[in-house]
Amino acid sequence: MTDTDSAGGRPSAFQTIVFGGLAVGIADFLDASIFFPLYYGISFADVWHGPAAGVLGRDASRAGGLTTALLGIFLHFVVAFCIATTYYLVSRYLVKVERPVLFGLLFGCVANLVMQNVVIPLSAIGPRTTIEPFGSVLNSFIGHALLVGLPVALIASWSAKKRSSRSAVSG
Repeated sequence: MTDTDSAGGRPSAFQTIVFGGLAVGIADFLDASIFFPLYYGISFADVWHGPAAGVLGRDASRAGGLTTALLGIFLHFVVAFCIATTYYLVSRYLVKVERPVLFGLLFGCVANLVMQNVVIPLSAIGPRTTIEPFGSVLNSFIGHALLVGLPVALIASWSAKKRSSRSAVSG
């Protein structure tokens, strides 16, 4: 079945991935851009050197100034669209979109665990060598639950309801 076929209870790939990716990317961008400068006393550019460091390494990312900060923002949105794509696939095969709050919050927490324990350690940043401060851990879990998992799950649920009502009218 393609994305344009009617499928009761199934979200649209386009809506879930594009709208979900944008929602996740923007919400998490705002969280990171506000939280990290306040919590760690770093600049806006330093926040976005972090994602770029996953590809370039920490020193090269910092040395790149604004250019690598922009690369970090771009990579942040790439990850946001990957997360939305993952939720779309999960919602098609493993979870029901009728329970977006529960599954969205859980998905956000799982996404955070995967990011912290798989993606970052395998990147050019490498494994964490110090204990992350509690406030940062708390922000990471709450932020990913509320600003990553929940929006994409709500968008997938909305998309599925929209498609179901469209197929009921045309069928």
